[in-house]
Amino acid sequence: MRLLDRIAPLDETVKELEIKLSDPELASDVKQFIAVQREYARLKDIVEAGNRYRATLANLQSAKSMLIDETDEDMRALAREEVQSLESQIPQMEEQLRLLLVPKDPEDHKNAILEVRGGTGGDEAAIFAGDLYRMYARFCEERGFNMELVEATPGTSGGYKEIIVNVVGPDAYGTLKFESGVHRVQRVPATETQGRIHTSAASVVVLPEADELDVQINPNDIRKDTFCSSGAGGQSVNTTYSAVRLTHIPSGIVVSCQDERSQLRNFDKAMQVLRSRLYEIINRERMANIAGKRKSMVSTGDRSAKIRTYNFPQSRITDHRINFSMYDLPAVMNGNLWPMISALQTAENAHEFQEETNG
Repeated sequence: MRLLDRIAPLDETVKELEIKLSDPELASDVKQFIAVQREYARLKDIVEAGNRYRATLANLQSAKSMLIDETDEDMRALAREEVQSLESQIPQMEEQLRLLLVPKDPEDHKNAILEVRGGTGGDEAAIFAGDLYRMYARFCEERGFNMELVEATPGTSGGYKEIIVNVVGPDAYGTLKFESGVHRVQRVPATETQGRIHTSAASVVVLPEADELDVQINPNDIRKDTFCSSGAGGQSVNTTYSAVRLTHIPSGIVVSCQDERSQLRNFDKAMQVLRSRLYEIINRERMANIAGKRKSMVSTGDRSAKIRTYNFPQSRITDHRINFSMYDLPAVMNGNLWPMISALQTAENAHEFQEETNG
């Protein structure tokens, strides 16, 4: 189907959504109002891009007609330049429209819960988990995202056995979601005395942050335990019961938080993580249904999938899902992760557009 044919009906849909947004009854349903508002913004962007594309095609046709009909050589030269300029713009505009027409994941706009854990490899795995966390911290800083520590368990030789943070910012989940999976590292560990290259791994899990509108938790289903914080934190550490451990009895999920001195603040952070983990369980069925209709090229659901290798001797990082490599590993580990994430997003959007078109 031609791009303009796909865009044409959306103009009327945008007008209908504008009317719907002005309805007082919709405003009383916060969750529905936000959903309609986001859909309106998405479709409006498509319609505006479509209008620019349509105007460019019309100008191109006009310039071609002038090239045929005009007898003045100077005017023909101007028309020729105009045709070349407009023709060079059209492929990029068409690509933008194709990507805009791919339905966005409704979770993309949300904040994210980022969990990094050392895996196979003992102390070196924990050190690598720490390296990954610093990579994400620097990347998030560059993107303008804020990171809030929830829980951290240091490794015995450095790094982290486990670290969990909230990533707060527009489209945080949509930006980081393809990072979920097993990250493998090949390098000479700091603990290696004979210079041998070792292979170890760390796992990354990225969840969309769920709020009370997404998941409603019965307070009677939660067991709350308090305990003394450990680690850095001043005089209150080990003297007050500010750390919180929540157990969701029906699911068995346990979440702890001891980063804040305030027990109330630790409780709020732990609840955010608990909601997000419960929301992940709820979403598994939705993702299974989507997978049944469309095979995602870049899976976000399999935590055990080995997605990426960091080869330090060759300064190479390779994402196995799209067979994409970069050869400036120090820069990536210093936060220059956007080229990799951008390549993943582009590959997934192009794949989904092809599936949509074929379907």
